[in-house]
Amino acid sequence: MRGDRLVSILLLLQSHGQMTAKELAEKLEVSERTIYRDMDALSGTGIPVLAERGKNGGWSLLEDYRTNLTGLKESEIRALFVPQSTQLLDDLGFARTSEEARNKLIASLPSIYRENAKDVWNRIHVDMSTWFKRREKIMSFEVLKKAIWNEYKLKIEYQRMDGNTSERVVKPLGLVAKGSRWYFVASKENDDIRNYRASRILSAKPLEETFERPKDFNLAQYWELSTKAFIENLPHYEVRVEVLPSTLTWLKFSGRLVQNMEVENITKDDWVPVKLSFDTENEAKAYILGFADQIRVIEPKELQDKIIEMAESVVAFYKREGE
Repeated sequence: MRGDRLVSILLLLQSHGQMTAKELAEKLEVSERTIYRDMDALSGTGIPVLAERGKNGGWSLLEDYRTNLTGLKESEIRALFVPQSTQLLDDLGFARTSEEARNKLIASLPSIYRENAKDVWNRIHVDMSTWFKRREKIMSFEVLKKAIWNEYKLKIEYQRMDGNTSERVVKPLGLVAKGSRWYFVASKENDDIRNYRASRILSAKPLEETFERPKDFNLAQYWELSTKAFIENLPHYEVRVEVLPSTLTWLKFSGRLVQNMEVENITKDDWVPVKLSFDTENEAKAYILGFADQIRVIEPKELQDKIIEMAESVVAFYKREGE
């Protein structure tokens, strides 16, 4: 452990230039006294560690004590330092490892590129979380990760969308992050590959039996084809409506239920024809009713009657509540 910490100190000093004992202690989660002992150890091995006293002092290395990384273009260096999702790295347990890897890369860069590489973090930030910071709880995430690396079978209890649960034995193949949501990819005993929403895996029990991972399986290619097939097989309910121009902008930013929106030419009475696509009729009714008199249904005709019936039931409900 101490050897790893000494390497970390060296890399931090190479990437930051100068750091105080307090800053190093906070980074490495040790005491300042431990840092002072580590500095003595580094100095004793012949590494040129310099201590500057005073208010603006700290520890540093001689400027020429660097390891250069050659053969990389500036654009390639920037690409390497584009930030990754902190949330996803934290889920995988790689957050600290990622930071240490970045420090190693920075320390290896020629000085002419070092500041440019650091500046990427101040100009680009990746945030995969939702606006309200909702994170799905994955009860067996550690078990899933270990099974993927060690290639042993799992017995999982899975909750379907209807609330019912079932048990099955699976062969873990990978984890995929879709936005901030994790999916578990695994094959069943018949080698049929399925996707499981990780938060709906209620339990996962490792089995002693291992399996041989398919040599031709490519997780990224599989996920792309699986996503395409899922979208193509979604239910489809198309509606033609007319919208007031003042509402059109809001329509574009309230598409939680709508799959697709196609805006047509404005009519002579200033209503804008729009074609909307939904998964189901119920989603279409809820979406359109939410805009009240700002949107009117043209086709299908029967949807008009169903929205009127839905609106009347809402009015009747609140009248009863007020009595």
